[in-house]
Amino acid sequence: MYLKRLTAINFKSISQVDIEFDIKINCFVGNNGQGKTNLLDAIYYLSMCKSSLTVNDSQVIRHGQDLFVLQGFYQRNGVDEHIHCGLKQGEGKVFKRNGKAYERLADHIGFLPVVMVSPTDNELVDGSGEERRRYINGVISQIDRIYLDEVMRYNKLLAQRNSLLKSHSRSHFSYDLLEAIDIQLAEYASVIHSKRKAFVEQLIPIFQEYYQRVSGGQERVSISYRSHLNETPADSLFRENIEKDRALQFTSVGIHRDDLTLTLDGYPIRREGSQGQQKTYLIALKLAQFDFLSKVSGLKPLLLLDDIFDKLDLNRVHQLIELVAHDGFGQIFITDTNKHRLEEVLQRVSSGYKFFRVDNSEFELVASR
Repeated sequence: MYLKRLTAINFKSISQVDIEFDIKINCFVGNNGQGKTNLLDAIYYLSMCKSSLTVNDSQVIRHGQDLFVLQGFYQRNGVDEHIHCGLKQGEGKVFKRNGKAYERLADHIGFLPVVMVSPTDNELVDGSGEERRRYINGVISQIDRIYLDEVMRYNKLLAQRNSLLKSHSRSHFSYDLLEAIDIQLAEYASVIHSKRKAFVEQLIPIFQEYYQRVSGGQERVSISYRSHLNETPADSLFRENIEKDRALQFTSVGIHRDDLTLTLDGYPIRREGSQGQQKTYLIALKLAQFDFLSKVSGLKPLLLLDDIFDKLDLNRVHQLIELVAHDGFGQIFITDTNKHRLEEVLQRVSSGYKFFRVDNSEFELVASR
C-alpha cells in the first residue's frame, strides 16, 4: 500500500497543495513552523479520520477560511483507491471512498493503516495513563473494528454510571439501576481487557528486538500492562467498589484506569532514561507497532517520521534509516530541519526517494532518484 498523490485545501497552514510522492522515501526539510508537520498530519488524517495533534476538528481549518478538503490517491493491494475528506464550519465531517460516503467514520479506521512517530510521543513517557491508553486504542482499533465499538460503548456507559453516582442522594440511591449498568459495563470491560492484554503480550518481544537494533546497546527494556482486571473479574470489581464509588461520586475502577509501565533495566524509563534512550525507546515502540499492524492486517502501514532525529546520535540515526529503508517497511515520510543530515541519510540508502524543500507551507521538489 502506498500514497501516490495528496491534495489539500485550507488544511492548517496549507492553503493549497498537490504533491506526487515516491513509492518508498519522501523527505521534507525546512525550518520549524513552515508546514512540514501539517503535511504529515494531513496524511494521518486521511487514515484515522482525525488529526494526530488537534482534538477539535474545526481547528484544522486554515485561519480565515470556513472549510478544508483533503484527497488521497492510493494503491492498496494493487487497486487504486480515492479517499476524500471535507469539513465545513458548523457541519459534519464527510469521508468518501471512491465517491461513496461512509455511514460511520469508524468503518474507515484500519483501511489505510498508519504509524506516526513525532516529538509529541514524549507524552507516552511523561504524560498520564490516558496518553498510553490512547496509544493502545489507536493501534488495536486499526485491526479490530469491534474493539473500537466496544470502547465507545464502554465510555458511554461509564458516563451514565458516573452521572448516576453524582446525581442520586444517599437516601434515594437506585442500586437496581446501577446493577443494570454494571452488568453491561462488565461485559464490555472484559472483552476490552482481553484484547489489550493479548496485544501487549504480542508487542513486547517485537519492541525489545527493535530497541536492540536501533540502539545497538545492552539495556533491557520491557512493557507491562497494568489493569484492575488482571486480578479481579470486572463484575466483581464493580460490585466490590460500589460504596467507595458512591463516596467519590465517580467510578474508581475499570479498564478506563488501565496503564502501561515502560521500563529500562527494570526501572521506569521516565525516571532512569536519558533523552536519547527515551527517544530510542519511543521509536522502537512505534516500529513494533508498525510490525504488529503489518502482520495482522497484511498491509505495510504508511510510516510518518516527524522531526525525530533530534537528540539521537548520528550512529542511531543511520541505524534507524537503514532499518526502515529495508524492504520490510513500505512508504516512508520524513521531516527534518537539518538539510545536510537528511542528505547524508539518503546517500546511505539504495531505494528511490523524493526530497522536498518546505517554506511557508509551499513544497518544492529539489531532488529525486
